[in-house]
Amino acid sequence: MSDSCCQTHSPAPGAFGIENPRGLDALAFDGETGEAVLIMVEPRAWDGTEERIFQLQEKVNAYLSFALDGEMTDAFPHLAGKPVRLQLDCAVAPDPSVEQFVTAVREHIALQDMKFAVRIVGEPLPEGEAAAQDSGSCGTGCGCHPS
Repeated sequence: MSDSCCQTHSPAPGAFGIENPRGLDALAFDGETGEAVLIMVEPRAWDGTEERIFQLQEKVNAYLSFALDGEMTDAFPHLAGKPVRLQLDCAVAPDPSVEQFVTAVREHIALQDMKFAVRIVGEPLPEGEAAAQDSGSCGTGCGCHPS
């Protein structure tokens, strides 16, 4: 897959989710599994483009760096020593290209004793509509936080 067209891509102002690889969409602690959960969000419907896969790849790489390079435990010391799960919350089920990418990521991060989960959480946003951002959380009704 060629990503040369996307290497200079900068997220649009206010971009959220996988469209903005520099932001942490949400962080949770799963009390049942004892895992720190780094949640990335894709509020748009999957479109099968290489650009979308590239955005997801960049987001995954940023999250892996955050978890493996010590930034997560520096920022959240109570998560030190906890297993890590990356989680993709998306509006609709991934298309075949995304499924293939997720499978490759799962195999790769299993070597680090990490998991990758995909969760379908709702309806896609209309094209061009920005996701609501709630000061570091993933918003209301997301299911990530108990009510």
